[in-house]
Amino acid sequence: MSTFVKDFMQDVIAKNPEQKEFHQAVEEVVESLVPCLDRHPEFRKAKILERIVEPERIVMFRVPWQDDRGEVHVNRGMRVEFNSAIGPYKGGLRFHPSVNLGIIKFLGFEQIFKNALTTLPMGGGKGGSDFDPKGKSDSEVMRFCQSFMNELYRHIGEFIDVPAGDIGVGGREIGFLFGQYKRLTRRFEGVLTGKGLNWGGSLIRPEATGYGQVYFAEEMLKTRGKSLKGMRCVVSGSGNVAQFAAEKCIQLGAKVLTFSDSNGFIVDEEGITAEKLAFVMDLKNNKRGRIREYKNKYPKAHYEDIDPKKNFNPLWQVKCDVALPSATQNEINEVDANNLVKNGCFCVSEGANMPTTAAGVNVFLEAKILYGPGKAANAGGVATSGLEMSQNALRLSWSREEVDQRLHNIMINIHENCRRTAEQYGQPGNYVLGANIAGFLKVANAMMDQGLV
Repeated sequence: MSTFVKDFMQDVIAKNPEQKEFHQAVEEVVESLVPCLDRHPEFRKAKILERIVEPERIVMFRVPWQDDRGEVHVNRGMRVEFNSAIGPYKGGLRFHPSVNLGIIKFLGFEQIFKNALTTLPMGGGKGGSDFDPKGKSDSEVMRFCQSFMNELYRHIGEFIDVPAGDIGVGGREIGFLFGQYKRLTRRFEGVLTGKGLNWGGSLIRPEATGYGQVYFAEEMLKTRGKSLKGMRCVVSGSGNVAQFAAEKCIQLGAKVLTFSDSNGFIVDEEGITAEKLAFVMDLKNNKRGRIREYKNKYPKAHYEDIDPKKNFNPLWQVKCDVALPSATQNEINEVDANNLVKNGCFCVSEGANMPTTAAGVNVFLEAKILYGPGKAANAGGVATSGLEMSQNALRLSWSREEVDQRLHNIMINIHENCRRTAEQYGQPGNYVLGANIAGFLKVANAMMDQGLV
């Protein structure tokens, strides 16, 4: 670590104590940006980096709601509006017990560069609550969402801040949030993305993050004369991103082997077919069950519990060619990364946000495998949210084929931008450096143009 990075991180940590995920995200970006800052001293002079790590605005509020038994609960809600240099704040809402300010800031910070890479006019933001929708009735989720929006509506708008979904916030939650926003403002506008198809949503939006993750993997593989056809793919998670990453892999002729959730994972050596995937989608999206139930339906599959006390996740010991981490942050540590490389994995494309620890990333970079960081590889979700915003503004709805083609082209362009930038800065094949510098340059130049704001 250079003296500059060390001094910079000491300052960030002093100003933002106890926010370890945010520290991790900032350090990864700052380390990558050193050659860029050396080439552009004007950015140092204008303190662009110091300004970019400080959110433009943070809103925190209480969310009181009542469960079906009449008991009152109080959760904390927040929205971090990080950077609006290239467009209105854009980023998801996460409802999960682990949500705290450090996690939301890390996600919002990543979103700045991810959104810039899409080439669409979107700034970076993120929000959420420590509310857990798991096990709650539809009525309880509705009451929580309405209470959450009672405060959030003052801070968002189609030209100000456009939230979307994230972990714990799917179509049901977006519907309840939008309904309350409309009730409070008397405005029907594209203020949230991930809406229902019959009231302003976009085709392909649910599929977009998983599809884009696989499109990015396919582009990386092309640089080595390979394709996904016939590849053994390990997928973590079993939510929206994992489901559609698996679907696209199957369509492209790959063999999908795994799904997981917070309790454990399944391995199906025969391959997860379209029929088996339909079972998982029904299990997770409608029955809200656990992935262990897959083995009840398909007894030849192997199920194993995940022990959080272990220093590794046995999921990442499954022999594979391609790994698609699609669950949550820091799910691949140094031991897991070494296990993947040792077992023959030569391509990792991240569908989750920052699913690999800093030590794990170093393992991938040193092994010179194809490694697509989340801010590039999973940008398809927010890219299609941007396309939904465009359709809302035009009062149009594009066909499934048109949205998918636009998404595919965006992912091809993101890959090429990252690849080319890494080459220009003397580190060919380093998609981490390429993604960070390419995203930073777009935002930094916009900030320079707009003065000291």
